[in-house]
Amino acid sequence: MSVAEDQTSRSAERAPAGKVTRDNVLSLRGLTKAYERGKPVISDISLDFPARGVVAIIGPSGTGKSTLIRCINRLVEPTSGQVLLGGTDLTKLRGAGLRAARREIGMVFQEYNLVERLSVIENLLCGRLGYVPLWRVWMRRYPDEDIAHAFALLERVGLADFATRRADALSGGQRQRVGIARAVMQSPRLLLADEPTSSLDPRTSVEIMELMRDMAAERDIPVIINIHDVALARRFASRIVGMSGGSVVYDGPPEGLNDDHLTQIYGRSETGGWIG
Repeated sequence: MSVAEDQTSRSAERAPAGKVTRDNVLSLRGLTKAYERGKPVISDISLDFPARGVVAIIGPSGTGKSTLIRCINRLVEPTSGQVLLGGTDLTKLRGAGLRAARREIGMVFQEYNLVERLSVIENLLCGRLGYVPLWRVWMRRYPDEDIAHAFALLERVGLADFATRRADALSGGQRQRVGIARAVMQSPRLLLADEPTSSLDPRTSVEIMELMRDMAAERDIPVIINIHDVALARRFASRIVGMSGGSVVYDGPPEGLNDDHLTQIYGRSETGGWIG
């Protein structure tokens, strides 16, 4: 079967547009984003994401992976289409409704996005900003149960001894561990990760992927990871979505991703192998 035929078959197996099943935490329907009129970065993407497991989105730089991730939590506004979280279309939400929905979506960033001048424990507690009254945040008087939870998460990510250290004193791997713990502090229904290992060395990258996979499994939180490293995607994801030119060209298990698919996703190098 050709790649095109394989993708046609897979598309036919997906849920019909607008139908959200009990097993899916998130469904995208016709999602499109164009920063310039007539030049979509992502085009008419329809995908369903299960309520458990790790899904890796792979593809070359500029193919729309980060845009897709950021359209889900509305850090980027979609041009058209639907983002259905538990049946609620996030593209229709504004104000308090959008803020409430974002509490249910944890985010791990490529550049960590920590508050550098705050301590590690205070950065974790930032994960509760959507739940705690503003006066408590200003006074730094978080509920005791949130503080206890934050210390427990620091223990889980191996940073119990760093609670009072400023975030800007940490290594890259340590910062990403804090970022993961902060996202989990939200008690999210879904965890997004935008190139979480791109700034890390290979050994630390493996440790970070293991940590995300294991913590998500322990808490039954599904994960969607935008990642460029195909080897890491194959190792840690239960499903891979391959993108090229703003469209999905592969959607299936890691073991089904072959060189023909990778060539379609990344193109061929001058030596005849795929680029990536």
